[in-house]
Parts: sequence; C-alpha cells; structure tokens
Amino acid sequence: MAILKILTKEDELLRKKSRPVDEITPRILRLLDDMKDTLHKANGAGLAAPQVGVLRRVVLVETEPGDLIELINPEIIEVSEERQEGMEGCLSVPNEWGIVDRPMTVTVKAQNRKGEWFTMTGSELKARCFCHELDHLDGILYTDKASKMLDPDELDED
Repeated sequence: MAILKILTKEDELLRKKSRPVDEITPRILRLLDDMKDTLHKANGAGLAAPQVGVLRRVVLVETEPGDLIELINPEIIEVSEERQEGMEGCLSVPNEWGIVDRPMTVTVKAQNRKGEWFTMTGSELKARCFCHELDHLDGILYTDKASKMLDPDELDED
C-alpha cells in the first residue's frame, strides 16, 4: 500500500466533479487500500478520492477506529429534517475549522468493493462525515458551506 499526497484547497482539482466508477477494477481496489493507509496516516475521519487527485466517486469514512466504511458511487438518498450545527475541518484545508449546518441523520446508498449495492444510515458525526465527503465528489469544500470560520485563538479557549 502507499501513502498518497493529499491535495490542499489551492488545487483546482478539488473543485471538479468526480466521475462514477463503472467497473470495480484492481486499480479501484488499490485506490481504496491506498486511501485507507492515507486516511490512517493523516488521522482523519474521512477521505474522498478527489483529495488524493483521483476524480472518481469513491469515499472512505471512519468515525470509530476500526469501523472503516468504503463507499463507491455513493449518493445521499434521505436526510432528516432535524439539523446539527458543528465544527468541521478537512485534511485538504489544514489547520482551519468552521461551523457548518448539516442534517442530523443521513442515509446513503453505495457500492462496496465487491460491487454490491447497500444502504447505510448514520447520525451525528457519521452523518456529518457522509455529507462532507460526498460534497468533495461534487467539488464542494466545507468552507463553501461554513456559516463562520473559526479564528485559531477561539479554539484555544477550552
């Protein structure tokens, strides 16, 4: 496996829309494995393929250690009316955080590495991660949706 370079917000590739995965090839499987290693090395909660320079609809979410969720061709199929507002950061926007409004619960439909379709529902942090990572697939960064970006001094108060 390899640790991939994570692109930062200045890279125009992060603003492009990703293409669907038509076939799960050895290359896609290697991408999933390399993204997992990269996510773990960066100590993140999620990673989308565009963040490592690949414009494919592939996302990893891991809000609990050892509970890695691989999503190929994911789409949000249901969101709760209940909302949550909270702090977000991003591996592609290092050392910056903002307040973002997201649904409290989200259901996604996606394929696994075997090509099988499944649905999964996540609440709170997992819902936030699903929304955040799927936004990457459409060239959207959390900073586009943040109601407020936090000053680093505000983070040191607690």
